[in-house]
Amino acid sequence: MSQAGEQASKTARPSPRLMDITEQIVAAGLYILLVARLWPHGSWEVAWNSLLLLFSEGVVILLLLARRPTDRISKDPRDWAIAAGGTFLALLVSKGGQPLAPAIAGVFLLAGIILHLSAKLCLRRSFGLVAAHRGLKVSGIYKVVRHPMYAGYMLTHIGYLLVSPTWWNLAIYIAVWSLLIARIFAEERILSQDPDYRGFMERVRYRLIPGIF
Repeated sequence: MSQAGEQASKTARPSPRLMDITEQIVAAGLYILLVARLWPHGSWEVAWNSLLLLFSEGVVILLLLARRPTDRISKDPRDWAIAAGGTFLALLVSKGGQPLAPAIAGVFLLAGIILHLSAKLCLRRSFGLVAAHRGLKVSGIYKVVRHPMYAGYMLTHIGYLLVSPTWWNLAIYIAVWSLLIARIFAEERILSQDPDYRGFMERVRYRLIPGIF
């Protein structure tokens, strides 16, 4: 491709900042739809689990809207697709099915919320979706596993699946978990370019579950 052609191709691509803003708008819109679908109507034992999930996903959206912009972000379309899918798909679950264990579901939801909120308190405005370097955070819960936020998400997903066990929700969460794993590898590809992060990886060996992964 000629130099002029390459320049035109670069100009035609949306900037990372524009893609950031678009991602924020889409995520906020999908969250509004999630609230409309899950807003409690019925027994309290199911309703409070729905409220917990709405709170959990709402925190993600708020931090997404308030995050710090960065230029050290992946421009690989695959990384953007993985991040968008992992975020947006989780907002497509719905109520339904016969609750299997509402009390146990509540425990999973609370544990997941506590875990991912602890991770977010460490990250603050360094939170983001697409693989990027927004500054290293290696304190608090990050001393246990390298990606505690994603572990927290998975716990909340399991909790909601127990209270709304439909094939649709199961398929959504399996897809989301696969994308979360892909996000971990994409993020570590970017972050491991920093020697400080490589040292962190040596100190904290596991990504999600101590002793396993």
